Amino acid sequence: MRELVDLGTASQVPTRTRNHNGYLLRWDGAGLLFDPGEGTQRQMTHAGVSAAQVTRICLTHVHGDHCYGLPGVLSRMVLDGVEHPVDLHYPASGEEVVRALVSLATPGLDLRLHPHGGPGAVAADLEVRPLHHRVETYGYRLTEPDGRTMVPERLAAAGIAGPDVGRLQREGRLRGVDLEDVSVPRPGRRVAVVMDTAPCPGAEELAERADLLLAESTFADDDAALAAR
Repeated sequence: MRELVDLGTASQVPTRTRNHNGYLLRWDGAGLLFDPGEGTQRQMTHAGVSAAQVTRICLTHVHGDHCYGLPGVLSRMVLDGVEHPVDLHYPASGEEVVRALVSLATPGLDLRLHPHGGPGAVAADLEVRPLHHRVETYGYRLTEPDGRTMVPERLAAAGIAGPDVGRLQREGRLRGVDLEDVSVPRPGRRVAVVMDTAPCPGAEELAERADLLLAESTFADDDAALAAR
């Protein structure tokens, strides 16, 4: 399953109908939770999201509306008996804040901290780029490895069918037929998460060729001067 669940889109000030930030990306058995703001645990209940689905938590920065929900989410995972390890990614300059938030959570979770201090890969298929904000901030991009799409007409012409199709995909060659002969390239899908930033190269790099771009927009165009201040 691949699905984006919006747990909150109200940015800094919640409303009666929208919570602080919080976004869960379900991705092939993994669950990436981005920027759990205050109240995220309750929003997960409303959305029918189990805490056990979360395998990785990614903080763009340590302003409260992007991270104050972290202790509650972690505590809920312990309460629900989550046994799998959970990776937590965050800007290195936010180390003190992150450790303080983690210390408030119920102990017992296999939580693995991964601070980053520059652009690049932070996990398999997951990378970060610096954004332009008042504090150190990074956007994330998840990239699926490139693959190939099988062409039924080519498979039929080559006499490849049934379980042999999977075998050809695994081995790359079967009975003189190469995988490239019966398939076409398929670029891996990309999801970019860009929060709290002015226009900057990092945001552009993350958004380039993204199949899904999640971008926080706090200010309308009429408030450009206020945003700059």
